[in-house]
Amino acid sequence: MKYYIISGEASGDLRGSNLIKEIIKLDADASIRGWGGDKMEVAGATLAKHYKDLAFMGFAEVVKNLPAIIRNIKFCKEDIQQFQPDIVVLINYSAFNLRIAKWTRQHHFKNVFYISPQVWAWKESRVKTIKKFVDKMIVILPFEKTFFKKWDYEVEYVRHPLVEVIENFKKQHPDIHPSPNIIALLPGSRRPEIQGKLPIMLEVSKSFPGYDFIVAKAPSIEDDFYRPFLLPYSNVQVVSDSTYALLMQANAALVTSGTATLETALFGVPEIVCYKAGNISYQIGKWLVKLKFICLVNLIMDKEVVKELIQTELTPANISKELKGILFDTLKRERIEKDYAELKNLLSEGGNASANTATIIFRMVNNH
Repeated sequence: MKYYIISGEASGDLRGSNLIKEIIKLDADASIRGWGGDKMEVAGATLAKHYKDLAFMGFAEVVKNLPAIIRNIKFCKEDIQQFQPDIVVLINYSAFNLRIAKWTRQHHFKNVFYISPQVWAWKESRVKTIKKFVDKMIVILPFEKTFFKKWDYEVEYVRHPLVEVIENFKKQHPDIHPSPNIIALLPGSRRPEIQGKLPIMLEVSKSFPGYDFIVAKAPSIEDDFYRPFLLPYSNVQVVSDSTYALLMQANAALVTSGTATLETALFGVPEIVCYKAGNISYQIGKWLVKLKFICLVNLIMDKEVVKELIQTELTPANISKELKGILFDTLKRERIEKDYAELKNLLSEGGNASANTATIIFRMVNNH
């Protein structure tokens, strides 16, 4: 059978690669094409476009790059038409993929959406679009099944794929041990967010001379991009393709909001969530998004497990204060670790997410 998979960012590339491995177990003759990254390609996909050419962040940047986005949508439709897949698998990347879902439905291609758009955060009305154009929605957060039921839309909950990814990594690297002196910095995967947050994170290193601050480099960005940021600091270094190994060693972490906050929690590393956007993007987002938290860890647990420093609160002084707390306050660390254990148990119910998703897709393709 022929599968066309679309992911538009690093996290989607990881989800897609694990999904591809599970699809091939069920369908040894699978032909897989799509949009993604190096991990999906290694797993067995032929890439039509790499996600590094697609990462537009924030409202202002999206508007600025609108012509490129329109060209990408046109190319994607033409490529699907030429490939003639038995099913189109849409992984997150919601603004783009919802447009493709509408087109695939109109052109009689089956589609499945793996990892729901965050309609529970903003623009709930998009559920109407999902119900109309998405053949099957697969969700990975426990509260999403309840959310969609409110809209009379039945979805499949498969458990969060990060659980098995991280457990497998730990089993494969039993020789990596925690270090009390390592602070991990995860400033994001896109240039604008790195430029906005990394300098603030790095400034904190001056207040902790006895610690090694290690920056996890985004796989799609060259080393030269980071070098100017690091020059003023003596206890800072950068690592490539080693984020998980870094988290296994880290005593604490400063993390940009997003999937990385959940990854950090599942590795058991106390963290501070650092978020700062362009002022226009932030003001629009604040107006549209009506949530108590921005961090997935806090959203899933429905309470403040980890500290969020947002926009004007994100300063070296505030980060330093919070970092001292998670490094030296034993009771605080114990509370975070207890909440992390509860979070992991919550996300572990239901088996292997990638295998569950592959089974759903395989049955759809074969009309079971």
